[in-house]
Amino acid sequence: MKWSKEEEGALAIFSWCENVEAGALIQAKNLARHPAVARHVALMPDCHVGYGMPIGGVIAVKDAVIPSAVGVDIGCGMVAVETDVPAERLADMRFRREIQQKVKERIPVGEGVRHKMKQEWEGFEAYLDKKGEETFVSTLDRHNLGTLGGGNHFIEIQSSDAGKVWMMIHSGSRNLGKRVEEYYHAKAAKLNEMFHAPLPDPDLAFLPIATEEGHNYLRDMNFALRYAMENRRRMMNVLKETLAEFVPETQFLREVNIHHNYAAFEEHFGETYCIHRKGATSAKLDEIGIIPGSMGTASYIVRGLGNPQSFMSCSHGAGRRLSRLAACTNLTVEECDEAMQGIVCERWHPVRKYGRAKNLLDLSEAPQAYKPIDEVIAAEADLVEPLVRLTPLAVLKG
Repeated sequence: MKWSKEEEGALAIFSWCENVEAGALIQAKNLARHPAVARHVALMPDCHVGYGMPIGGVIAVKDAVIPSAVGVDIGCGMVAVETDVPAERLADMRFRREIQQKVKERIPVGEGVRHKMKQEWEGFEAYLDKKGEETFVSTLDRHNLGTLGGGNHFIEIQSSDAGKVWMMIHSGSRNLGKRVEEYYHAKAAKLNEMFHAPLPDPDLAFLPIATEEGHNYLRDMNFALRYAMENRRRMMNVLKETLAEFVPETQFLREVNIHHNYAAFEEHFGETYCIHRKGATSAKLDEIGIIPGSMGTASYIVRGLGNPQSFMSCSHGAGRRLSRLAACTNLTVEECDEAMQGIVCERWHPVRKYGRAKNLLDLSEAPQAYKPIDEVIAAEADLVEPLVRLTPLAVLKG
């Protein structure tokens, strides 16, 4: 792929992102030519094609927001809790399976699965009082709060290399974030068309922050972030309560709850930008982050090194190696079962959304569908320092 000197200067892949797929490079090139994007485009080692902007990308935007550069799962992120429980306490797989089953009974898991009763949260009323209308608070949101969702969202019980039990959850704002992104992306497309804003890709429609639409997007995005944070917190509370029932002596030592799909105003290179992280984790100096692997491989608790070239960011996971369809088509049940040996998990179900995957088993979340997490961590040694390595004992997938 040929690049102009100007485009080369606007794209920062650096040592931590090698062998980027062609589609993601095209998207990065589009971002580098975007009228609202400043400085350069930073790609993380888990980078792969997304909608408009690569997942695993970070950009600095001046005086504007780009809804698709945050994405539809606003506030998707991680929460992890360290315990003092020795991993040997959960050595029996039958015991682990009992714990997992109880968690599944208490936390709705899967796409479209929610609480039967509306959930109370003061955040709803605080948002409505400020907004004056209920555009982005639906009955569905009140039922979804404290639920996992589907896709690559998960609940895990893990063991650290030091032999202690940890718990980890990956989830976001559920359907709320999707509605916010789609609504404001449509607004941005109309505005850009009205003002004839030249865009390298129509999927990268933007909203000037000075406009009412830009202001409202930031307000509603931040509400979705609060919702996502509360969603993870509630599920983790249930997970902690459940573990404590099975292991009454459990003590909880520390908790980390972070986003990896969001936009925030930050100072970089002496100027204030609206930093968009889409599938990327903040890694400011000494900031604690979470980088999960796949359902059969390790995850990491990391410390940020504050690298300015990545806009003080790092990867948000291992990153897909195979598309969902490719994984279902090319992987075998036998190799996927082998990768999950010794880990309590539910086995492979038929693909829920058919299309070309009709009659196939859903292997899209198998470990082989993702890049090797240890290679991803090694590639970003100048972005983060690994503190704790965690391997899965029991996994619940969305």
